[in-house]
Amino acid sequence: MYIALERLQEGCVQVPTDLKALTKVITWFDRFDTPLMPHMPWLECQLALAEGFTNAVRHAHSDKAVETPIDIHGLLTDKWIELRIWDHGPGFAFEEYFKQASASIDQHAEGGRGLGLIKKIADTVEYIQEPDQRNCLRILKYYSHDQADETLSEQSETLDE
Repeated sequence: MYIALERLQEGCVQVPTDLKALTKVITWFDRFDTPLMPHMPWLECQLALAEGFTNAVRHAHSDKAVETPIDIHGLLTDKWIELRIWDHGPGFAFEEYFKQASASIDQHAEGGRGLGLIKKIADTVEYIQEPDQRNCLRILKYYSHDQADETLSEQSETLDE
């Protein structure tokens, strides 16, 4: 069984390592605000994108020149939205971070909760160290959990065949 997903919107943007570029990132993301995607998941993904971009600037690129690019790709289908943010930083142990962070979260700290927030918003979050020395933060959000369960079930059936 093949799962056909309708691509409703897709796009890429490249921005410099500069927090001022967040405005350009958010403006670019507006293209995914379509009547077919419920507004609340769109707002949540906008927040996740802002957090992911901010983390790339502040952490992954903290020692990089402003000209160091951050690449962002978005794909909206009839079931989910996927965001990918690529940085040129040293990378880190993503899963290990969450194991350690859950025990030491300071609720009153000004920062440090961005990745946790992204993980709460998304149905899937991955941090992939690419062969080209870039890192990719992949954020996947289904419009509803019913659709996520249905799609995962269809994928499982496909694997069983």
